[in-house]
Amino acid sequence: QLQASGGGLVQAGGSLRLSCAASGGTFNYVMAWFRQPPGKEREFVAAIKWSSSTAFYTDSVKGRFTTSRNNAENTVYLQMNSLKPEDTALYYCAAGRPVSSAMTSPAMYYYWGQGTQVTVSS
Repeated sequence: QLQASGGGLVQAGGSLRLSCAASGGTFNYVMAWFRQPPGKEREFVAAIKWSSSTAFYTDSVKGRFTTSRNNAENTVYLQMNSLKPEDTALYYCAAGRPVSSAMTSPAMYYYWGQGTQVTVSS
């Protein structure tokens, strides 16, 4: 089970940190962040493996977003800096075991959090 939190309203250029608390076994899972802007499809944002510090990002957030995990607390974070209005979306955390070539596909993830809204005003 995944529980996402930390969303909110922020001005452009501001920062937010999202958290995703996982219950149950998470070893060897890939933990990912997706977002769904209003009227658009869900899209990949970032992912990190529980078993390593390797992280992956979509191009539009590279250099601004950082995902990390705390294994002891079974929590994954998404630090979002220099936020832009186009980052406005419902953000989801997800867990799965995708192959590397399919890491960005929502279909590869078994478990999903409930979503947390991020709104960036201009």
